[in-house]
Amino acid sequence: MLGYGMEGKATAAYLIKHGIKPVLFDQKPWEKWDKEEKQKIRGMEINFAFGPDCLKELKGFNIVFRSPGIQLSAISNQLSEGCIITSQTKWFFEHCPAKIIGVTGTKGKGTTSSLIYEMLRLDFASKKNKSRVFLTGNIGKEQPLEFLDSLTDDDYVVYELSSFQLQDLTLSPHIGVVLMVTGEHLDYHKNIAEYREAKSAITKFQKPSDFAIINHDFPASMAIGAFGKGKKLYFSKNSKLSEGCFIQDEKIVVHGVLSKKTDVLEIDKLQLKGRHNLENVCAATLAALTAGCGIQSIKKTLKEFKGLEHRLEFVAEKNGILFYNDSFSTTPETAIAAIEAFSEPEILILGGSSKNSDFSTLSQTIQTAKNIKAIILIGQETNKIKDSLNGKIKGEILTGAKNMPEIFSQIKSVAKSGNVVLLSPACASFDMFNNYQDRGEQFKEAVKKL
Repeated sequence: MLGYGMEGKATAAYLIKHGIKPVLFDQKPWEKWDKEEKQKIRGMEINFAFGPDCLKELKGFNIVFRSPGIQLSAISNQLSEGCIITSQTKWFFEHCPAKIIGVTGTKGKGTTSSLIYEMLRLDFASKKNKSRVFLTGNIGKEQPLEFLDSLTDDDYVVYELSSFQLQDLTLSPHIGVVLMVTGEHLDYHKNIAEYREAKSAITKFQKPSDFAIINHDFPASMAIGAFGKGKKLYFSKNSKLSEGCFIQDEKIVVHGVLSKKTDVLEIDKLQLKGRHNLENVCAATLAALTAGCGIQSIKKTLKEFKGLEHRLEFVAEKNGILFYNDSFSTTPETAIAAIEAFSEPEILILGGSSKNSDFSTLSQTIQTAKNIKAIILIGQETNKIKDSLNGKIKGEILTGAKNMPEIFSQIKSVAKSGNVVLLSPACASFDMFNNYQDRGEQFKEAVKKL
């Protein structure tokens, strides 16, 4: 078993529960695990190998469970001939009796998955039927192997799926949702083609009785959605569709799926901030309807759902200044969506560690925006972003902050009442913070102290 993060812990517990004692491998050196974790590992009474070179000791195994962060290319030459490579996700798909709603895309997976889950949960409760719904993947509170044994064919599982989890699947979900797909994880995949190929498992193995729900606005999403034999349904925030879910006259509209045109909800009644979230709303609406959810449950959920932590999250208003935490934004595309969500003067916090992103489109957005008052550039990508801007912005550029207190010192020098301070970095976080959650939490804590 390769990797002892959240997935690895759930996989180890599942295997031990079923009478299988795995051998545990993790590249984190043993001395860096805390005392409590070491006691838990020893308490499982299994063999383990920790350290940077542990993956060189994989010969002799018949089956290997791989955690998502471990690349297939990094282990393929280390395995015995005939060794089966699987994962928690692959095992779950092969043994799950419930209907799976899989959600993938470059961004929006968590929001869309949560919306679908809340819609179905409300609908099942109102109908008092025996179906249950579970939310899992990176967004779920439970790992899939923690509840696999309890599932029946009456249940639904909403599964947020990254390219890491999809790349070695040989089964597709009953309902496969393809959100916006652009370029990401090029630090993991060798190129965009491999990244998109990994995503294609969301639809590739679908049967005629399955459904593919596809973002009509992105060519890469359309290409991925074209795979498989599932019925194709589309959603769009830009175009009117003959069959699917789209925005018309500032309303969420469904056409064809319910046999006639149905106005679902006026978009000004949504709690979610940002027009980019209209894509996620349309996708979730279409997926829920396909799963048999009632329209009233969908409307009620859309009116009440406020979004997820670190995703364009409103933090507080201080001295007339609005603070928004969009730390989950690790790509230029998501930063663009956040920037365009506001008309007020913005102080934008950009930068972080590299994901080999192209900032040219983001720079064009900033250059043409009329409300960018100042940009605070941080981290390893400071110079790359600054160079891409080429001095063609009306607002001030501040650099040099090495931590959150220094960032807030710069904020205080430029922010006034009526402004929006937006943390939407467009980059990974690992040069200055532990992860995007740590970055967002530090931002929120600094706001509270103002």
